[in-house]
Amino acid sequence: MQLALDHVRKNVGAEQWLYDMSLSPRSGEVTVLLGATQAGKTSLMRIMAGLDVPTAGRVHVDGVDVTGTPVRQRNVAMVYQQFINYPSLTVRDNIASPLKIRGEKNVEQTVRSLAERLHIEMFLDRLPAELSGGQQQRVALARALAKGAPLMLLDEPLVNLDYKLREELRDELTQLFAAGDSTVIYATTEPGEALLLGGYTAVMDGGELLQYGPTAEVFHSPRSLRVARAFSDPPMNLVAAQRSAQGLQLVAGPELKLALPAASAQQLASLTAGIRGSALRITARQGDAALPGKVELAEISGSDTFVHVATAVGELVAQLTGVHHFELGAGVTLYLDARQVYVFDAEGALLVAPDRRGVH
Repeated sequence: MQLALDHVRKNVGAEQWLYDMSLSPRSGEVTVLLGATQAGKTSLMRIMAGLDVPTAGRVHVDGVDVTGTPVRQRNVAMVYQQFINYPSLTVRDNIASPLKIRGEKNVEQTVRSLAERLHIEMFLDRLPAELSGGQQQRVALARALAKGAPLMLLDEPLVNLDYKLREELRDELTQLFAAGDSTVIYATTEPGEALLLGGYTAVMDGGELLQYGPTAEVFHSPRSLRVARAFSDPPMNLVAAQRSAQGLQLVAGPELKLALPAASAQQLASLTAGIRGSALRITARQGDAALPGKVELAEISGSDTFVHVATAVGELVAQLTGVHHFELGAGVTLYLDARQVYVFDAEGALLVAPDRRGVH
């Protein structure tokens, strides 16, 4: 199915929750709505589902105007973060409910197949209250998949699960979405989740749609500082800079040899260098810029180490692969390849993005 939002806007009282935006998610693909809490993701999904009517604009499905058509008259499957299941029905009957409503044949076979795919086949005769949070969310996902709706909306479905369960379900969801034909809209606050799910990403902030496109493209070429902030974890390091003879001079830091495009004097009056944590290293390579400093904090997360370093250009956070140990207050030098630096102009628009072909 082809969903299209045409200049939709949403006001609640005197507040504007969604600003004018148009979006046509790719049919049969995953589109991630990425943004912080109150970015407008849930408000937009409610309009997509037919739970709310936009203040202005139209919603089309396969070219038909469905603005104002309630959710019960649309073929939509929804999964929320609150593990919504029918408490008095067994897991088997929860999953079977949309199949029975449609009068499907081979209900038991379909239920077992979905339960096996989500690793809950051993719980089919239990009630939802007898399951853990992660198991309950798997039941809700199985029921949504059983509905076979052409549009599936998932509103931060993993946010209430612990880290290990989130990692497991992310991997499984990626495979489940790839095997299905539904157009999937998936809301999350986590950039890593968007990268894992792939597909397409729409970055939202403060009720505005900032950028939409293939996930890798949006991640590597954020068109503005606002997009870069939303699509970086750890947050992108932002350093004041100015144009120099070699290209870019970090304020109170080294000069970087970097070709800047032609731009107006106003745009170049005040520049910002954006440095992802993964671009900073503690081993030097030929041509690197050096950023000496002192360790303020070091923390291990999964297979990465995040080290916060106070430098002359400000505090920088480096994301280092593997487990590294640092003494607080110890001296350390971070190294940077100028080709991995983003440059934003005085208005926050992207001037330069790293050339991925020549940087490793």
